Amino acid sequence: MLHFLPAPLRGCLASLLLALNTLFWCWPLFILALVKLLLPFAPAQRFLRFLMHGIAEAWIGFNKFWMDLVGSTRWDVQGLQGFDKQHSYLVTSNHQSWVDILVLQYQLNRRLPLLKFFLKQELIWVPVIGLCWWALEFPFMKRFSKEYLAKHPEKRGQDLATTRRACARYKSNPVAVFNFLEGTRLTPAKHAQQQSPFRHLLKPKAGGIAFVLDAMGEQLHSIVNVTIHYPQGNPGFWDLLCGRVEQVVVRFDQLQIPEEFLGRNYDQDEAYRLQFQQWVNQLWLDKDAELDKLIAASR
Repeated sequence: MLHFLPAPLRGCLASLLLALNTLFWCWPLFILALVKLLLPFAPAQRFLRFLMHGIAEAWIGFNKFWMDLVGSTRWDVQGLQGFDKQHSYLVTSNHQSWVDILVLQYQLNRRLPLLKFFLKQELIWVPVIGLCWWALEFPFMKRFSKEYLAKHPEKRGQDLATTRRACARYKSNPVAVFNFLEGTRLTPAKHAQQQSPFRHLLKPKAGGIAFVLDAMGEQLHSIVNVTIHYPQGNPGFWDLLCGRVEQVVVRFDQLQIPEEFLGRNYDQDEAYRLQFQQWVNQLWLDKDAELDKLIAASR
């Protein structure tokens, strides 16, 4: 709609709309979060979560508005059928850009329960939005390096404990728990450093979604496996704000959770850990092959 404006001006306008949208919705969200702290009763907690999720969905809905306002993105999307908001899902995707999260929110808002993804603990200090994530009960994870864990073995298992605490809160309201299996965005430098065996992906980290399966188990309806491809190259967040994301290809694939993965302990069962890692690696091999096809089709 505003394509006649210069891209930097569209970027400034979109940034302003994003900021105003966030500031508008954060205050009712914070008030409800305070009320939720004061009313630790299960029915009240369920109702307040429902209202807070509605606020987050309204925030995403306005973000969709300004994305359409400043850009003319062509969407090539398949596999969105069969979802609902009455069940909980485990969602995972490849990770190429900061734009990925906005893409997922654009397509899944009000089709699935609110996406809640694992965040680094440091992100809680991001102005305004960090408090919004906290109020919405996004799980904050403290990352430990292998070297640190070798010196402090007592810290092992903290990620699992954090995941279990977060997932315990999700039992009263349907939720879509989201996890980037690669753990970080794909770049040529990271790909080379990892010596990744995949052409278009970094190595997957199976532990994150295994912990969710361990904590939520049969509460989850299915796994939503998402593949994102940008035919014109991976955009930056400023490109999105400027309306320069020409085309986005998204494929959704709903997978049933293998029964043999339910009720197992990834942290302590070595045989299960190996079996689960092999399953995730096959998932990533299939995703790599799908990206091959998508890249070939876009040339």
